[in-house]
Amino acid sequence: MSEPSSPPLLELERLSCHFPIRGLLGRRAGTLRAVDDVSLSLREGEALGIVGESGSGKSTLGKTLGGIHDPTDGVIRLAGEPIATQRSRRPLSVRARLQYVYQDSGASLDQRWTLRRSLHEPLVIHTDWSREHREAKVREIAGAVGLAEEHLDLYPHELSGGQQRRAGLARILVLGPQIVVFDEPTSGLDFSVQATVLALIRGIRRMFNLTYLMISHDLNVVGSMCDRLAVMYLGRIVEIGPTREVLGRPRHPYTRSLVDSLPRIGGPRVTDRLGMPGEPVFPADMHQGCGYRTRCPIGTLACTRIDPRLVIKEAHGVACLEWRP
Repeated sequence: MSEPSSPPLLELERLSCHFPIRGLLGRRAGTLRAVDDVSLSLREGEALGIVGESGSGKSTLGKTLGGIHDPTDGVIRLAGEPIATQRSRRPLSVRARLQYVYQDSGASLDQRWTLRRSLHEPLVIHTDWSREHREAKVREIAGAVGLAEEHLDLYPHELSGGQQRRAGLARILVLGPQIVVFDEPTSGLDFSVQATVLALIRGIRRMFNLTYLMISHDLNVVGSMCDRLAVMYLGRIVEIGPTREVLGRPRHPYTRSLVDSLPRIGGPRVTDRLGMPGEPVFPADMHQGCGYRTRCPIGTLACTRIDPRLVIKEAHGVACLEWRP
């Protein structure tokens, strides 16, 4: 990982991504704040994990970074240069530098194309290389992700689940990205294949000096892979800090509940340790107050009126009225 004094490679400044809620006759009935006022930075060579329940906004955040969704507000900067704002889309020239890997990376491969053609296609679009140059790069990257040359002539349905994940990685690596956004990289894989895929992701990070943003609901995965950890709840970051610090000494009540839900050998059942009663506030209804207030075991009357902001001290930030730096 790079030195802390180095400037951020990726910066998010008050990034939001909202979607309209349609009612009768298609009329707009409200706004879903999937990502709401998120600010964070990522340094070169760093791995940052984003965790939270389903519906927390973590995948929407990743897709907004990857250019799949346009931001409603805020700015994304890559190496200090704005690459996406509300009124402008990122140039094609920078898309190769920041790549998004879908949960099912095999589904992103064209089922009618061999793997070789799928790996050539990004290079055809983004470069003016000769076919020989492209072929050499394709073989190099295929080897780097553990695919044999004979795999290049197979179609996606002829590959195993683990091989499809490798193929999906190869497809984004041929463009030489700086930052890779992984959305649930081990989703749908059995434990033995998960371990293999995670080892591969670690290896290519070192091999290509990549910077990672890793989205997952699995605290064990991000705990073993990431330098820092950000916890999202209803579109906002409620805690962020070094992974060991966040998992070892969680400060936000929501983070504590996530950590308590981790299974432990010889410990009580997970269902006996979960401390999140009640239902979450629907994001469209968050007019004021803390979004976690309906489930929080330590909430006060002030939590219904005041929207807590992320306060960072000594690299550990928490958005909770009960926590003071």
